[in-house]
Amino acid sequence: MTKRAESKYKINRRLGVNLWGRAKSPVNKREGGPGQHGQRRKKLSDYGVQLQAKQKLKGYYGNIGERAFRKLYVEASRRKGDTGENLIGLLERRLDAVIYRTKLAPTPFAARQFVSHGHVLVNGKRLNIPSYQVRDGDEIEVRSRSKQLAIVLESVASGERDVPEYIEFDAKALKGRFVRAPKLADVPYPVQMEPNLVVEFYSR
Repeated sequence: MTKRAESKYKINRRLGVNLWGRAKSPVNKREGGPGQHGQRRKKLSDYGVQLQAKQKLKGYYGNIGERAFRKLYVEASRRKGDTGENLIGLLERRLDAVIYRTKLAPTPFAARQFVSHGHVLVNGKRLNIPSYQVRDGDEIEVRSRSKQLAIVLESVASGERDVPEYIEFDAKALKGRFVRAPKLADVPYPVQMEPNLVVEFYSR
C-alpha cells in the first residue's frame, strides 16, 4: 500500500466514516477507532463538532492544506449569498475536483496528481494547478498523449460513481464542460457534509 493510500485511509479511520464511499475503505470492516484495540469515541463539544466538520470537508477534497482551505472560506464569506453554499461551490470549482467528478481519476488524491503532471487541458490550454478555479462553460479534456493511460480508462469505466448534472462529460472523447457551480444538495457526497458548521468554526 502506498503512502498516499495509507494517508487516505487514515483520514477515514480518524473520522470514523467512509469519506469517499469506496469499497476498500477499512471503515467498512471495522467501526472502531485507530489503534490495535480501537478507541471509544467521546461525546464532542460544540468546538469538536465544528472541527470535525471542517476536517471532513478538507479531507474529502484530497486533504487540502489549512491555509488554502481558509483562503477559500474567506472568499466564500466575501461573496453574496450563503457562505456555506459559496464554499461548496468554490471547492467544486477546483480543477482537481472537476477531474474527480468526471471520473477521470479514481480518487481526489489521484485527480490532484493527474493535474499536477500536466495531463489536463482547460479550454485547449495545458494546466497543472490543481487549485485552479474553473469557470462556468470551461471545457476540460485529457491531453491526447494521456488518453490511453490505464488509470483514466479504468476510472471512466468504473460504475462506482456517476458524473453529476452540473458537469457535462463525453466518456468517449474524455472531454467535459463545467456547467455551473452546484448547491450543497447537488453534490453527490457519500457522507453528510455540514458547511454551516465549518462557517461557525471560522466565525468563532
